[in-house]
Amino acid sequence: MEKEIIEAGLNINRRRFLSRLSLGVGSVALGSLLLPDLFKGAGGELESGMTGLPHFAPKAKRVIYLFQNGAPSQLDLFDYKPLLNKMHGEDLPDSVRKGQRLTGMTSQQERFPLAGTLFSFEQYGESRAWISELLPHTAAIVDDLCIIKSMHTEAINHDPALTFFQTGAQVGNRPSMGAWLSYGLGTENKNLPAFCVLLSKGKGNGQGVYSKLWTNGFLDSVHQGVQFSSGENPVLYLKNHESIDLNDRRKMLDKLAELNNMAYQEFNDREIASKVQQYELAYRMQTAVPEVTDLSKEPESIIKMYGPDALVPGTYAANCLLARKLSENGVRFVQLYHQGWDSHGNLPKETSGQCLDVDKASAALVTDLKQRGLLDETLVIWGGEFGRTNYCQGELTKDNYGRDHHPRCFTVWMAGGGVKPGIVYGDTDEFGYNIVKDPVHVHDFHATVLHLLGLNHEQLTFRHLGRRYRLTDVEGEIVKGILA
Repeated sequence: MEKEIIEAGLNINRRRFLSRLSLGVGSVALGSLLLPDLFKGAGGELESGMTGLPHFAPKAKRVIYLFQNGAPSQLDLFDYKPLLNKMHGEDLPDSVRKGQRLTGMTSQQERFPLAGTLFSFEQYGESRAWISELLPHTAAIVDDLCIIKSMHTEAINHDPALTFFQTGAQVGNRPSMGAWLSYGLGTENKNLPAFCVLLSKGKGNGQGVYSKLWTNGFLDSVHQGVQFSSGENPVLYLKNHESIDLNDRRKMLDKLAELNNMAYQEFNDREIASKVQQYELAYRMQTAVPEVTDLSKEPESIIKMYGPDALVPGTYAANCLLARKLSENGVRFVQLYHQGWDSHGNLPKETSGQCLDVDKASAALVTDLKQRGLLDETLVIWGGEFGRTNYCQGELTKDNYGRDHHPRCFTVWMAGGGVKPGIVYGDTDEFGYNIVKDPVHVHDFHATVLHLLGLNHEQLTFRHLGRRYRLTDVEGEIVKGILA
């Protein structure tokens, strides 16, 4: 049968191919190795991971998610509250806190002294958005940003809050957002993963990240995020041993695919077909990854835009530049994690250092995409897992303070990919403690991101253990006010 397919060449259509093969998914996987272009549409792009997707015309094709792990203080960066400076050191009124849940780190405090910010704010752009002096480069692109000041979540500790943002659930073993997009939309470039992960670490107090944040969960393992490292080999175990050349590797993979196909017939395990796809992707990545991760050929003007750290592997700046290259080459979802934002004490110093790491490169990424004509089809997201309290954790002094976790309200920004540029959405009270206008829940955020990519969040589902799961669980409303 395989010989007949090869002789028929690309004139055979997919329906005929599938109908004539009686060996099921395993043979489909093997067939895709024999005819790499079999699953391409007429335009040359790989078709969606699921039949009939996207559900409607997308505004965005790709996502770059700049996740600020540890939770930046919105009150020192975006949510300007002069009342806190005026009442610095006074207790947070009970009428504002309303007995809301606190972490174990501050629940035993006798007082909740309000902490004003040490940093000055100014208004920028046509939106007149308030931006801290710590983010001058972000302030310069404010008319490209949609700043959401009314995000909120239920999770009050890092692990569940971080997991919630990445997977739509506070418990583990759920597919991450990137895995859902890989499952729903597939990839635009068969030589690179649909979902890539980049890690960097700042100088502040860090919260760890872990592979469950980019897991495929109960989806096929082909949808798992591929982590890129900062070492000599960006993807570990990708290179051939010096005694093996590409021809030898090709022959080995062909034989391995045949054996896996036989195993599939015996055990009917979908993961066997997934393994075949992963082996093939790794083979193609051997050529594609070294080229796309080579930043040395970037023009000097681009390196200057991102900053000198752009040529230092593993830094936030280098990862932002690499994210642009990966996205430009068709990677569906690029996830960056920058650690170091967990400022329970010594916040002014730690947050200043973190902003030096991320401000210039984040703004450069948006500018770079825009000047290449890619911002309209690329959704860029910047933000953490929750916000920071308006009161001080521990000792409050004139020039130093810390802030505890605050899930009630915090700020993220988005750019490109079908969101309105130059707007501020939502608002908080004068204490920066509660939302007073246009709340946006994590499930709403996920529903909106999927909508921008042409996906109905209620229809992107996977049946597992007797029920249908989705990224937004059983909730989520599209935030129409931010759609362009």
